[in-house]
Amino acid sequence: MARSRHVDTVVGRRPHNPGMDRYERILSLHRTLKTSRYPVTVARLQDELGCSRATVYRDLAFLRDALMAPIVGDGEAGFRYDADEGDRFELPGLWLSSDELHALLAAQQLLARSGGGVLSNALAPLQQRIEKLLDEHASGREWPVNRVRVIPHHSRRMDEQAFRFVCSAVLERRQLSFEYRARSTDEKTRRTVSPQRVTHYRGNWYLDAWDQGREALRSFSVDRIGSARVLDAPARDIDDTELDRHLAGSYGIFSGEPKHWATIRFNARAARWVADEHWHSQQQGKHLPDGGYELRVPYSSSRELLMDVLHYGADATIVEPASLREQARSLLELALTNYTH
Repeated sequence: MARSRHVDTVVGRRPHNPGMDRYERILSLHRTLKTSRYPVTVARLQDELGCSRATVYRDLAFLRDALMAPIVGDGEAGFRYDADEGDRFELPGLWLSSDELHALLAAQQLLARSGGGVLSNALAPLQQRIEKLLDEHASGREWPVNRVRVIPHHSRRMDEQAFRFVCSAVLERRQLSFEYRARSTDEKTRRTVSPQRVTHYRGNWYLDAWDQGREALRSFSVDRIGSARVLDAPARDIDDTELDRHLAGSYGIFSGEPKHWATIRFNARAARWVADEHWHSQQQGKHLPDGGYELRVPYSSSRELLMDVLHYGADATIVEPASLREQARSLLELALTNYTH
């Protein structure tokens, strides 16, 4: 009887999985051997990799001889990584599965297209590397990168050099000197700060830093920073607990110790959105019998909180405190005067 060409369909063998190419198999094989406490049989590897016995041996040989993996064992007892070297061994270069590469590409597109493209030049080499790895998986097929869309919303123009200096000072733990033009007063001042962290919030970047001149923690909008210089002097480190208490303890980017709690009620129409929204790390919310939703958040400055509440228009009502209700009423009355002529 002539031997069938489809040797993988012989009883006891699992057909080859067309979705897993050699790249995927090597990665899966490495992860299996690295996480297994005991030798792994060839039969198990066939099942996990979805390939023939001969393919398992070829992949083991490639992993051992070409990639220098510390594989020990044989076809009878099974294979494993050497106990002394296995924990230290990693595949050379960047080895990711197709799903991981797809997610990384989407994340790269998000970074490259946010913030007015300020990161595009810095991320160009990374994008080329990701695309090369994807090409190895695609067998010549072009990936539709244009199907990953990022539409900036209310993002501000930012100087790329200033942004890079800010990031360098934060990561290198060095002081930073820059000119800052406050948006509220348009006053320009020269600041020397100890950068603590850079924060991306609502499509824009902010620098959290210890202001040397004012001897206090401050947040600076990076798009208002100019003529930045990284200094040789080491940055003063502020404890994370203090940073969180001062910069993340109140509502939004307008930080400071929380002074009040606001209670806002949303009608049933808005509740479907608000119930799933993250306004603050300490927020409290509950569904109401009429289908509405009640949200409580701490805040220091009312400005940003009012902007968010008024965004919902007639679907939101500030319950307390009374001072916040009055501020909202005054803002609505002022806005109404724009439409009375």
